[in-house]
Amino acid sequence: MNDYWDSRFQAEGRIWGEIPSRTAEYALGLFRRNKVRKILVPGSGYGRNTKVFSTSGFDVTGIEISAVAHELAQTFDPLSRFYNASVLDMSFDKDSYDAIYCFNVLHLLREEERNLFVQQCIDKVKNNGFMFFTVFSEQEESYGKGEEVEKNTFESRPGRPAHYFDEEDLREQFKSTELLETGIINEPEEHGGQPHIHILRYIYVIVPSHA
Repeated sequence: MNDYWDSRFQAEGRIWGEIPSRTAEYALGLFRRNKVRKILVPGSGYGRNTKVFSTSGFDVTGIEISAVAHELAQTFDPLSRFYNASVLDMSFDKDSYDAIYCFNVLHLLREEERNLFVQQCIDKVKNNGFMFFTVFSEQEESYGKGEEVEKNTFESRPGRPAHYFDEEDLREQFKSTELLETGIINEPEEHGGQPHIHILRYIYVIVPSHA
């Protein structure tokens, strides 16, 4: 997976431009209302979404598997701290966080890895901390294209499988947390000269006191 993303970032640089996802703007409002201060962003890329939080006064840490994107992030968002590492093993980071914002990472993982990743995120937030995740929905245009490598997981691009969540599937993925909100957000993107809209699901949860 890191080879795929290194190649893309090397070829395309700031792939999605400099404007943050509208989901990051939405999560920003939620975090402010809940007095969040310290945020972890797994899969932070080149800092497009970390920057909206860091420039708003939050203490932000990003974790990114691509060394190329990690390097880009240093200059694009100098207010955040970044680690070049896999989100599947965040044990090196001893900090705990008030909240996690994760944009379009979970659906890139196979089922076993998704379960591991969510549990690692749960372990990283403080008692009664918050998590906001976005994922591909089953309403995406690319749903069903390519080889089905797991249920509702298709490899439409070589080396990049994607899982498509319906509402029930997403709620099940976060069943050990307390659901606050779910919904659909249309996310416009333009890269490679091809404007398009992703139909994303989001979920906002609170993590109960750790056992």
